[in-house]
Amino acid sequence: MEPDQLSTRNKPLGRVDALVVTVILLSLMGAVIGIFGSDALAGATQVAMMTIGFLAALIGIKNGLSWSAIEQSIIYSSTKIVGPILIFLSIGALIGSFMLSGAVPSLLYYGLNILSPTYFYPLTCLICALVATCIGSSWTTAATIGVALIGVSYGFALSPEITAGAIVSGAYFGDKMSPLSETTNLAPAVAGSELFDHIRHMAWVSIPSFIIAVLGFLVIGLNTNVTEGSQASIASFVQTLDQYFTISPINLIPIALLLWLAVKKVPAFLAIMGVSLLACVFTLIFQYQALLAFAGGANAVTLIKSFWVVLFDGFSITTGNASVNTLLSRGGMASMVNMVWLVIASMMMTGVLEKIGYIDVLMRFMLKFVRSTGSLIASTMATCLGVNIVTGDQYMSLVLPGHMWKSEYNKRQLASVNLSRTLEDAGTLSSPLIPWNACGVYMAGTLAVATIAYLPYCFFNLINPVIALLFAFLNIKILRLKQVNP
Repeated sequence: MEPDQLSTRNKPLGRVDALVVTVILLSLMGAVIGIFGSDALAGATQVAMMTIGFLAALIGIKNGLSWSAIEQSIIYSSTKIVGPILIFLSIGALIGSFMLSGAVPSLLYYGLNILSPTYFYPLTCLICALVATCIGSSWTTAATIGVALIGVSYGFALSPEITAGAIVSGAYFGDKMSPLSETTNLAPAVAGSELFDHIRHMAWVSIPSFIIAVLGFLVIGLNTNVTEGSQASIASFVQTLDQYFTISPINLIPIALLLWLAVKKVPAFLAIMGVSLLACVFTLIFQYQALLAFAGGANAVTLIKSFWVVLFDGFSITTGNASVNTLLSRGGMASMVNMVWLVIASMMMTGVLEKIGYIDVLMRFMLKFVRSTGSLIASTMATCLGVNIVTGDQYMSLVLPGHMWKSEYNKRQLASVNLSRTLEDAGTLSSPLIPWNACGVYMAGTLAVATIAYLPYCFFNLINPVIALLFAFLNIKILRLKQVNP
């Protein structure tokens, strides 16, 4: 039963209560980030979120809500994350199996031999954009090509933080512009626009933003010194991979299959778990020596146990190269448990804030600042960002502001594509930049780079909203009702 269906009576959240909740939220989250920094996601953020939810629930109870009503809202909010949690855990298994099967080591080997350190950052952004456009999934792009490119950055002695920013930038541009993407379909559905009109309208803002982002990565690459030491480390890295794994294009089949399944829109959990198990079969056939080294024995029970371990606890390797050890020793469902904890805590807080009426108060407050088309779009973007911060849910950042602002756009004779584009410019693109958002959690866990660490380098995600605001206030490509996209 949805929380709205619960027959509980309570008075609306007043201004003082809303202010108290805001102070609590900002104080606790700010304190966590200030005290713990990039380590905040290890547990401090989760405690802060549950504390915020607890204190907000007390305010709701004061206003007449029963705990059972609040609890039902928490449960309903949490049902939305069951699917993402399954994907989180399956991605952990996928990464471990891809390491042992030689899929990632082979990608690293070929990447280090083909890619240039000077042009690595812009090429990373372009490659991820192409893959994400084809498959319509930023998550799958990060879990496959992204993981390999992070590895290549270590081989080149380049910054994994900048690389992660390039991966996120490219993946979210491709996801945003792909007709196969869930968010690209959701935004026009909420706003009432047509899918391809929506994509064409986004292109006016997204393509210039992406070009600027790629140029930014190019400038960084051209100003990055590749020393003789780093070249020697690349040779050592490649030699180590060749020594401990059987490098072959055949090892890339599981990755290619996962991308193909994504294009065919096979449910993510089924595709990821299926490919993870296939990678284990490939290990037995093509990486037997690596399997023996990992298992520590050749009897059947030991080998079977090793597959279990790689799926739940990840892959580990000890070589003479510390970079190879650090990069490849990862994965497993257990590595995602902390992320699952974060998402559950986020949904607990969200369920309480929704039930006590805090989100409604925020939305009503935003309406007071709407004076022009520019301020309307700016307010819509601020609402999307606010919902992303408060709820930690990318889809809610599209749905709630979309429903809230739709009538206002119609009232001002603005075409629905303006709203759908704005929802993506703010809601979709800000989601991987928020440490406790499901997308931020996923990217940090998959790429093994903290959200706060890669955030400054997500050039596309940061530039796109700025250009969107510029277009809004200068009335550039703002379409009116019944006006057709050129």
